[in-house]
Amino acid sequence: MPLSKLKPRPKRSASVPEVTRWRFEAIGTIWTIEILEPLPVGKAKALLATIRRRIAGFDRSYSRFRDDSFVTRMAAAAGTYRLPADAKPLLDLYQSLYAVTQGAVTPLIGSVLVEAGYDAAYSLQPGELHHPPRWEEVLDYQYPYLNVVQPVLLDVGAAGKGYLVDIVSGLLQERGVTAFCVDAGGDMRVQATSGRGLEVGLEHPDRLGEGIGVARLTDQAICGSAGNRRAWQGFNHIINPQSLTSPGEIKAVWVVAPTALLADGLSTALFFTPAHELARQYSFEYALVRADDSLEYSRAFPATFFTEEAGTER
Repeated sequence: MPLSKLKPRPKRSASVPEVTRWRFEAIGTIWTIEILEPLPVGKAKALLATIRRRIAGFDRSYSRFRDDSFVTRMAAAAGTYRLPADAKPLLDLYQSLYAVTQGAVTPLIGSVLVEAGYDAAYSLQPGELHHPPRWEEVLDYQYPYLNVVQPVLLDVGAAGKGYLVDIVSGLLQERGVTAFCVDAGGDMRVQATSGRGLEVGLEHPDRLGEGIGVARLTDQAICGSAGNRRAWQGFNHIINPQSLTSPGEIKAVWVVAPTALLADGLSTALFFTPAHELARQYSFEYALVRADDSLEYSRAFPATFFTEEAGTER
């Protein structure tokens, strides 16, 4: 379905009442956390402090933009490293995605991103790019240890932010919060009260601030990926490790899944691997906009698109 047939509208916000709402910047993006039920002021203050500390700890472990992080230690020296306590779900998914995408989704893309200009200084000045090593050549992953055969710069950007959304959601659940929305730069985890959903706008990939549809979530996560926000000199934040180019066949992807970790990882994987191949291994729904402005979405993707016609391209 061409986007010319869609009727763009401004993105709609949630219609549920806000009870407690926090907005702050962390790990290079804007976080908005809404607790959709009464929460005492003292408990809210303590909970926010706990969340901020947990995000900071995650950043110290996995940020390739910090000199003191766990991953930058591996970039400096080979060896066997004991992984952070929370690493298993993240690395398990990366190992799985690496296999199913035939190496297209890889944590070893860090050095390529730096060479392309997506470095700690955000220079955005591409140099000469080199293919990253293969997982089986340089990594031996046996949780809780990761043996690094040679120094490598890992990048977990394809799934890390979604995983952190899950971690923050878990902190809320552990403290008895039953209705909330955690939004980290558009990667969202929603837990709604019975019968109450949350509407999430799907942004037009060519006209920022306008929507092409609205997804309705209850107890799910939604993550999106597009090359229009972090783009420079022919590159964006997604680079194919085999071609050393940013994919141009797809403009935007959204994935709904039980966890934000899975939704985030698959929103990158769909740039490289057809949905029907990923569906053999993972449970998810998706929508994507191709370079020719055609819209494709799975039959159960929980969204209404702004068009008089509706159909699913397979």
